[in-house]
Amino acid sequence: MLKQKITLKHIAKELDVSISTVSKALKNSEEISRDTKDRIQAFAKLYNYKPNNIAISLKNKRTKNIGVIIPDIVHHFFTTVVRGIEKYANAQGYNVIVCLSDESFDKEVINMEMLANGSIDGFIMSLSAGTEKKKDFNHLKEVTEQGIPLVLFDRVTNEIRCDKVVIDDILGAYLATEKLLKEGRKKIALLTTEDFFSVSKNRNLGYEKALRDFGLVVEEKYILRLPFMDIDEDKISDFLNSIVPDAVLSVNEIFGIHCMRVLQRKGLKVPEDVSIIGFTDGLLARHANPSITSIAQHGEKMGETAARMLIERVEREDESNYRTEIIQPTIITRESTLNF
Repeated sequence: MLKQKITLKHIAKELDVSISTVSKALKNSEEISRDTKDRIQAFAKLYNYKPNNIAISLKNKRTKNIGVIIPDIVHHFFTTVVRGIEKYANAQGYNVIVCLSDESFDKEVINMEMLANGSIDGFIMSLSAGTEKKKDFNHLKEVTEQGIPLVLFDRVTNEIRCDKVVIDDILGAYLATEKLLKEGRKKIALLTTEDFFSVSKNRNLGYEKALRDFGLVVEEKYILRLPFMDIDEDKISDFLNSIVPDAVLSVNEIFGIHCMRVLQRKGLKVPEDVSIIGFTDGLLARHANPSITSIAQHGEKMGETAARMLIERVEREDESNYRTEIIQPTIITRESTLNF
C-alpha cells in the first residue's frame, strides 16, 4: 500500500507549530530559528515530504484572480451565481476565471489543477454530479491542506473543511409542498434525482416533512427518481398514468418543464387539474406556458456571499473558524399554481 502523502498541515500538527512556520522553515527563511528549521527539515526529509510547488506558488503570490468551477453553463442558476461572484469580486479589484466541469469528476480535477498553477488566489466551486456520485474529494483535500482558500456553494460536502454557501433546500421544498397542500391538493407527486445529489436529498426531505405535518403518509409510488442527464418523457408519462396526481413538485426546472409538457399532451390543464412547482427561478420557468411557480434560490446573492467569504479568507490568511452561510428560499407564484 502507498503511504499517505504528507502535507504541510501534517508536519505542523506533529511538531506543534503553525503551517506558516513549516512553510518558512522549508524555504530556509531567516524568520525561523535554526533549531526549529533543523527540526522541521529533518522531519520533512524523514517522511519524504515533497512540496506541492503549484500550491506553494498559489499560496505565496497574490494574483487578485479567483478561480470558479461550475458544473453546468446552461443552467440559469449557475449563470446568476457567476454574475454575483463577478459583481462582488470586481468591486474589490479581483478578476474571475470561470471553468466548466460539465458534471464530470475528471474535468473538475483537471480544471482545479489547471487553475492552481499560481494564477489564482483561491477557488469557488459547486461539486459536479460525477464527484458527488464518486464521493472522491481528494483533489479538494489537497488544496485545503495546503492552506489554499476554497468556498463551496450549492452542492457541497461535509467531507471538506472549508467555507460554504447553501440555500435551505429542506425549507424550500417544505414551503412548496405546503403551498400545494393548502390549495387542497392531496396526491402530490415528486420528480427528483438519485440521492447522491445533496440538494435533491434535502428537497426530498422537505417534501416528506410537509406531507407528514399535514397528516399524510409518504408513499414511494408518488416519487419518481430520474437520471440527472437523461430525461425520458415516456418514463414520466408512465409514472403520471400510474398515480394520476393533482400536483407535482420538481426538484429542478428541467423536470418540471418536461412534466408539464406530458400533462398537456394528456389533455390535462395546469393549474386547474394539476398544479406544478419547480426549483430554480430560471428563464424556462418564467417563459413557459403557463409560467411555472418556482422556489427562488437567489443565485446572485449566493455568488456575492461566496465571493465575499473567499476574499475575506484570502486577505486575512486565516485557516480557522470555517462557516456555512444559509440563504433562505422564497416562492415566486406564477400561473402553474392556484392563486393562494
